[in-house]
Amino acid sequence: MPIDDPGRPSVVLDRKFTRAVEFACSVHRHQARKGTDVPYAAHLLGVASLVLDDGGTQAEAIAALLHDAIEDAGVTRRQVRKRFGRKVARIVAACTDVPTGKKAERKRAVRDASNWKERKGRSLAHLADRATQPSVLRVRAADALSNARATVADLRRFGPEAWLRFNAGAIDQLWYYRSLSVLLSERLPGLLSDELRWTVREMEHVAGWWFDVGDPQRGR
Repeated sequence: MPIDDPGRPSVVLDRKFTRAVEFACSVHRHQARKGTDVPYAAHLLGVASLVLDDGGTQAEAIAALLHDAIEDAGVTRRQVRKRFGRKVARIVAACTDVPTGKKAERKRAVRDASNWKERKGRSLAHLADRATQPSVLRVRAADALSNARATVADLRRFGPEAWLRFNAGAIDQLWYYRSLSVLLSERLPGLLSDELRWTVREMEHVAGWWFDVGDPQRGR
């Protein structure tokens, strides 16, 4: 909110945002956060909240709600564009880890431990690309912060076994989060990147003792 008018929001959310919440909850209704029974919609709502807290637009907040719809729920880019407009569709497609063209290409896309590091390398390269728009950076930063906070909480609660639910172990995960933090601090300085940097430091601290024990995922 602007400091000179604390009673008036800088972004007014309309019916389109409400429809996006309903759509996201519908297409992800059978999914839970990895390794938990928490509805996946909790993550999507959290990412949208972080985007709005950072001063994001309604289009960016809607893209935050839908950032995994193509990747994890079988929604097409065309469906996103028809329902919520070209700008939202562009942001969602740019946040997607699978081809966004023909359905056959999405079905053939493999996303598992075998190509985890390759996919994350592409993702980092995309964020580093100066052509990548700030809207994409904001949604990706909010997504990373939400995931990082959840990981830190799980490490505190479950210890190193928390890493077992992911496609990569602690060493790779910490490398990825640190790389994200560095890139986003440069490309999108501000609240989100600051919070991500502090959360990644906390993740490294909580996980630090564990490197004396070894990676339980080694050899998987």
